[in-house]
Amino acid sequence: MVKLNKIYTKTGDDGTTGLVSGPRRLKNDLRVEAYGTIDETNSAIGVARLQTTGMPELDAMLMRIQNDLFDLGADLSTPQTDEPLSYEPLRIIDSQVGRIEQDIDRLNADLEPLRSFILPAGSHASAHLHLARTIARRAERLIVALSRSEGEQVSPAAMKYINRLSDFLFVAARHANDQGRADVLWVPGKNR
Repeated sequence: MVKLNKIYTKTGDDGTTGLVSGPRRLKNDLRVEAYGTIDETNSAIGVARLQTTGMPELDAMLMRIQNDLFDLGADLSTPQTDEPLSYEPLRIIDSQVGRIEQDIDRLNADLEPLRSFILPAGSHASAHLHLARTIARRAERLIVALSRSEGEQVSPAAMKYINRLSDFLFVAARHANDQGRADVLWVPGKNR
């Protein structure tokens, strides 16, 4: 397990950071950008949770997702190689993808049907969840780019999880807007 006795190590003063499996990468390396943006997503969800205390079911889902995002960060910070490791690396697994799909279906069941695109607005919780969604989409773009980079691999389960996450956050934002009844609808060309 993780043991953090000292927060600063000075090893990153040269602009590099260590991956879980040991190798050092530049702090602007695509893999580091990807798991760093997962951390940013997790922080945005933490801020959104300040507004979901009156929604216990949604808050519990978000708490599980925050834990999953640490798993995803660990997955991404341990590159898959053909070399054996002395430990079993933490990876996102299909049951985590299945759980987030169940949560999407649960929240979506109570929502008003969409008749227009919606603006990322409404309640405080909804606005924060939409912000987390856009950060998750950026993380997904980085993870896709990483998966397409020569010599890099990303597991199919990790790719599915990050894709489902933004879907979840969209549905969660609508749920936080009085089950979609308080969604702010886009009106095409309204201000022409």
